[in-house]
Amino acid sequence: MNRSRTYLTPNRHEKYMVVDGYNIINAWESLKKFINDDLDFAREKLIHLLMEYGQYEKYDITIVFDAQYTNAEENVEEISKHCKVVYTKEKETADSYIERSVYEATKYYGREVYVVTSDGAEQSLILGAGAYRISANELWRRIKHSKKNIRDEYTGEHVLPLRRSEIGSRINDEVMAKLDELRKRKS
Repeated sequence: MNRSRTYLTPNRHEKYMVVDGYNIINAWESLKKFINDDLDFAREKLIHLLMEYGQYEKYDITIVFDAQYTNAEENVEEISKHCKVVYTKEKETADSYIERSVYEATKYYGREVYVVTSDGAEQSLILGAGAYRISANELWRRIKHSKKNIRDEYTGEHVLPLRRSEIGSRINDEVMAKLDELRKRKS
């Protein structure tokens, strides 16, 4: 098994999402404004949003960032058991890494793979590899929808039952008689 497959083994959730990190940062106004001043912050914010989204929607997520203009080695950080961040190696684009990982995930693991990018050429290639595409704007809508669902589920009104629920109303007469007999013996 080659090195990239080791990192991309999607074995926890049924759905697997690969995200072109810088493509998304450049597409979302809320992150784009940080590119010149604090790119690290934009990356961290994207990672946090995707990690939360993936956990709620049951995706394994790999976020890929280009490092093609550096002389760095490929670097993979496991953020959580469902989220990995990959910085590509020298002279490797995020697109080429994504294409390879999509091919491996569909061929070797038979998983449902989603690629998030707004790059038209990349979308065509991943569709040919058997993956589904999600545009940057569509992912943003999905994240907002998930955040709303999370808020509604965890901070919404919780209704308590109107009447008291007692165990005596849920057991049959024979068991009730035996329990009553045991209670009287103890007294």
